[in-house]
Amino acid sequence: MSELYKKNGHKDGGCRALIVDGSSGISGDMTVAALLDLGASEERLLTALGTLPVHGFKVRVSRVAKSGLDACDFDVQLDDEHENHDHDMAWLFGEDGEEAHEEHGHCHEHEHGHCHEHEHEHCHEHGHHHAHRSLADIHAVIKASGLTQRAKDIALSVFDELARAEAKAHGATPDTVLLHEVGAVDSIVDICAVAVCLDDLGIHDVIVPSLSEGHGTIRCAHGMMPIPVPAVANLCAAAGIRLVPAPVHGELVTPTGAAIVAALRTSEALPASYRILATGYGAGKRAYRNTAGVLRVTLAQVDGASEANGERAAASEQALLGTGRGHAPERTPDAHVEPAVPFAAMGDDDPDAPHTVVKLESDLDDCTGEALGRAIELLMAAGAREAHAVPVVMKKGRPGYQLEIVCDESNEAQLRDIIFATTTTIGIRSARMRRYPLRRRPGEVVTAYGPVAVKRVVTPGGIVRSYPEYASVVEASERTGATFQEVFRAAEAAGLLDEPGKAARGDSDRSQHPHGLPGRPTKHLPEASSDADDGVAGEEA
Repeated sequence: MSELYKKNGHKDGGCRALIVDGSSGISGDMTVAALLDLGASEERLLTALGTLPVHGFKVRVSRVAKSGLDACDFDVQLDDEHENHDHDMAWLFGEDGEEAHEEHGHCHEHEHGHCHEHEHEHCHEHGHHHAHRSLADIHAVIKASGLTQRAKDIALSVFDELARAEAKAHGATPDTVLLHEVGAVDSIVDICAVAVCLDDLGIHDVIVPSLSEGHGTIRCAHGMMPIPVPAVANLCAAAGIRLVPAPVHGELVTPTGAAIVAALRTSEALPASYRILATGYGAGKRAYRNTAGVLRVTLAQVDGASEANGERAAASEQALLGTGRGHAPERTPDAHVEPAVPFAAMGDDDPDAPHTVVKLESDLDDCTGEALGRAIELLMAAGAREAHAVPVVMKKGRPGYQLEIVCDESNEAQLRDIIFATTTTIGIRSARMRRYPLRRRPGEVVTAYGPVAVKRVVTPGGIVRSYPEYASVVEASERTGATFQEVFRAAEAAGLLDEPGKAARGDSDRSQHPHGLPGRPTKHLPEASSDADDGVAGEEA
């Protein structure tokens, strides 16, 4: 598991989730402000933003009063060259619009008293106006920054969503479309700031039931557009985001805000019950009637069965990019009683049932080891049956890797998107293959270190093999203080005792050695825990 899970460990049979209240809409700066108010480190955020290879902006974080609420304000202030009038109500809606321009007014007595300059001589030049960037331009900016790899991945996933939505609106492709407002300096800063804050807080579950949206028209780079603007409409359609009409003449959901939800939301359903751990309020810059103008985010401890929460955790950091498919074996009262699942396994684990898998591969000579490792982690979390990299020598004599993924046909498209989003590849090959698995079933053995999950397979000749599950071995090792090798060997030995035809010997050994480890003194071994967490099923080809 990544640092994300270490920060966001599960306690009391629950897990932590971020609940986003979109009743006042959502924008990039509102999201950053709300996450800062929730507890994200302002110092780490400003340090990270200082590494972005763009210039012409400074950042101010302050407290403001919005609709009577004390809220955090995150303000990206642009110089004259980069100003885009995003907060100029008269320009956005016309001089005669219903809403009048209103300064959102910082409460100076609560300001931090400093502005952070982020000007860089090493600006990433692209040969065109900075507000008109391609997706490749933005990828280059983010990859050249000093953000953590996870923060980079989050930011890139948001921009990938934006590029797909803009491409659809303009009849282009994500690689060729030019991003206007969302390619401007302030949008890059907002999205990267969201990514840094989420990474800092250790958020892995993001719940957004719906977003409120106004009506009317708004001025953008292409003239006056109906609300929601095309990019927002495309993002909401593609991600299934619910929009709730609000009695507001104006835009409540910006393209950046919609893209954040589209890329990061893991659920739209509120939990049946939860405990509020912290609440953050982020102020919006635009002044509208009939809306609070703040984004509220809640860090919640979600109640529920530990098994359900375990499945949520296994699916999580793909909180950005997908859903895992691993399941922990069920605990039985007697750890040596097999689950009621025959070896004539179900579905695609039956060798007699034809099953087609897809192999995806791509050759890489310019992808860092860190990025490649991250890509493999996300591919496995998103449901790949196997993902690995093989060292190769490329056609120009350069060392590189061939990334190979085996997956089901049903999630081929999703895994292709992850490869494109997280590596430097410009093309992917695919081939259909026939899969011949051994019959298998999950099981569990009892050891001196507690129950350990195993996977049992049977060969065509009827020989049963037992393989300890890696995650379960690690869990038992961390819980008891034993080494990985000690737990693994104990699980192997217990698995041999449970093989068909060896029950009598196993019973005899267990009567002499209650911990199930013949020939080893038991006085030095920890007692087995009766409430150990279930293991997580390992990888399979």
